[in-house]
Amino acid sequence: MTKPQKAPTGISFFEKYLTLWVALCMIAGILIGRFLPAVPQFLGRFEYAQVSIPIAILIWLMIYPMMMKVDFASIKYIGKNPKGLFVTWVTNWLIKPFTMYGIAWLFFYVIFKQLIPADLARDYLAGAILLGAAPCTAMVFVWSYLTKGNAAYTVVQVATNDLIILLAFTPIVALLLGIGGIKIPWATLILSVVLFVVIPLVAGVLTRVHVINHRGIEYFNQSFIPKFNDVTIGGLLLTLVIIFSFQGDVILNNPLHILLIAIPLTLQTFLIFFIAYLASKGLKLDHSIAAPAGMIGASNFFELAVAVAIALFGPTSPVALATIVGVLVEVPVMLTLVKIANKTSHWFPRAKELEA
Repeated sequence: MTKPQKAPTGISFFEKYLTLWVALCMIAGILIGRFLPAVPQFLGRFEYAQVSIPIAILIWLMIYPMMMKVDFASIKYIGKNPKGLFVTWVTNWLIKPFTMYGIAWLFFYVIFKQLIPADLARDYLAGAILLGAAPCTAMVFVWSYLTKGNAAYTVVQVATNDLIILLAFTPIVALLLGIGGIKIPWATLILSVVLFVVIPLVAGVLTRVHVINHRGIEYFNQSFIPKFNDVTIGGLLLTLVIIFSFQGDVILNNPLHILLIAIPLTLQTFLIFFIAYLASKGLKLDHSIAAPAGMIGASNFFELAVAVAIALFGPTSPVALATIVGVLVEVPVMLTLVKIANKTSHWFPRAKELEA
């Protein structure tokens, strides 16, 4: 019996400076919305069931390659060392969405009450909820690599997490949005999950199986997957340009709000990381398992959050803006956590990677 295959590793030039590219896309989008308003007006015509078709296509370009990286055959190795998986599952689905709601509500409705109008606070809270209910699914491979994580075990963590997303994302989002007094069309929420999780997941699995069966796992990891790296980043950046072209007025009228949204999102990221990381320490897990366990909850599947925000509330909604701020802070915050994890590796015992 062989181990689950390792996912491609390393952080690319575009991924490392993602915050810079997002900032540039923000500027480009705002300028387009301000001086070329016909562009967002034209793109806004192409909608179906409240879903922007151009943005949906670009989001597919982001998510589909990520789903190809996940080896679902790895779930048969759950019994090898289940403690790390329990930490991941509990942190991601029983803690993270609810702490995100609590922290975001505290900041938007209490601490920043005098700075954020009630209607925008509600929309920003909705965006935070979508981020909190979408734990990382692909970038965690990068964070795992940078912390010398057990790549084979990380694959199992990600594979099981993606399966849980199919079942848990919709009811958790609906519950927390309802508690926040935000009405949502159930049909649109379910449709968005089908469009941006189920379909790309199935397509990714089928593509992975087909390519590996015909060309082998080495070709898949070393040659096939890397072809999509620039496609993923390109899809993300083009999506952001379009969204910011719709968001120009909101940003220009409330420039401080970018920072105000970023503060609770950043605090939540650190909180979730340390919950999972210290729980792993308490369970005496190896650092190569503990670090990715902290990273997968701290990081967000922001592509899904952005997609659902657009599907539910539209690309011009401040909800979409809040999810994009999550993209803006993602890389610098996660790289900080990588440094923390590496400097505290001596807290954990060092064990050999999982054996087959």
